Amino acid sequence: RCPLPGCDSKGHLSGRHESHRTLTSCPLYHNTTADECKVQNEEQKSRLDKVRSLRRKQPELTEEIKETHRNHKQKHGASREPLMNGLASEYDLELFREAQAKASERLHYQKSDLQEYRIKKLEIGRWEVETWYSSPYPDEYARLSKLYLCEFCLKYMRTSTILRRHMAKCVWRHPPGDEIYRKNNISVFEVDGKKNKVYCQNLCLLAKLFLDHKTLYFDVEPFLFYVMTENESSGCHIVGYFSKEKNSFLNYNVSCILTLPQYMRQGFGKMLIDFSYLLSQSEQKIGSPERPLSDLGLITYRSYWKDVLLGYIHKYTGNELCIKDVSQETAINANDIVSTLQALGMLKYWKGKHLVLRRKEVFDDYLERKAKKTTERGIDQSCLKWTPPGKRIQSPS
Repeated sequence: RCPLPGCDSKGHLSGRHESHRTLTSCPLYHNTTADECKVQNEEQKSRLDKVRSLRRKQPELTEEIKETHRNHKQKHGASREPLMNGLASEYDLELFREAQAKASERLHYQKSDLQEYRIKKLEIGRWEVETWYSSPYPDEYARLSKLYLCEFCLKYMRTSTILRRHMAKCVWRHPPGDEIYRKNNISVFEVDGKKNKVYCQNLCLLAKLFLDHKTLYFDVEPFLFYVMTENESSGCHIVGYFSKEKNSFLNYNVSCILTLPQYMRQGFGKMLIDFSYLLSQSEQKIGSPERPLSDLGLITYRSYWKDVLLGYIHKYTGNELCIKDVSQETAINANDIVSTLQALGMLKYWKGKHLVLRRKEVFDDYLERKAKKTTERGIDQSCLKWTPPGKRIQSPS
């Protein structure tokens, strides 16, 4: 029974159930009635159905529209926003425009004099990238509006002339350390923070330009850095990285993770996460990222956990599912599995047991997205050539 005096336990705040047992789901406690909750639930359902119907009205991307897009890009290049008509429904485009307007309004009021004196642009390789946050580079560099980086050794410089002279002399064409993974043109290098201290410090300073929560810059010796690169004849271009403690008491498999902005939304973030869990499986450990995660990191991890768990459950043929077994097979921490299933609305407590629900709409959406991704990037376990640090034979000093 509901603990609220005078409540008969009928109705539910969500409007989906006939009874409740807690104050959080009690309509009377929230100064409403069971009937009003049901009406509100029906209104929410109708709004959701309306949004779904609007989103189904996807305009056809004709050759004429494609030609207009190409002409616009050739004429204006990066000086104008790309045309978006034909790429999404009118409803989604309207939402996007509203979000753009709100973001620009917020940025207008947030801008302060203190934010002016920081590195705003970064030139690395063939890319010029706008930075998001300040980073504790030495004072003579931190107050520059633009910083120049060697994409191979990550040495930072004041001018393009100094960078050009450096590139003529720099012998590096890939990160230091051991190449532990290679498939096609993607490689991952393991870099020891103790053996390559300066490189790892420069990597952390670079990462802080795009991560708000990062606090570690100089104490890199207790960490291993896994740097992912895209390889060409000119060298191995850094795509992103993650770091992990050599001896983590809480079995964290990632301390910090970053995909550089020019490589975002291309599947590299999920590849880095997938690679971190592959290392955990090789060590026969259960892994989890160190908290707090950045906003983009949290979105990427939730998306990764969702895809892995839905893929696992979709292939699972048994009647009973044990969270511990799923955790052992995927190397994902049980708490992360439970929170993901709860977020998907697939976990329910009934008659003293936790049940995992196979929600049809969730799996339909998952299978539809999977069918659209014909060339999804992924990690091939057979291409990993790596021995866990605890099993390595130490060379005599």
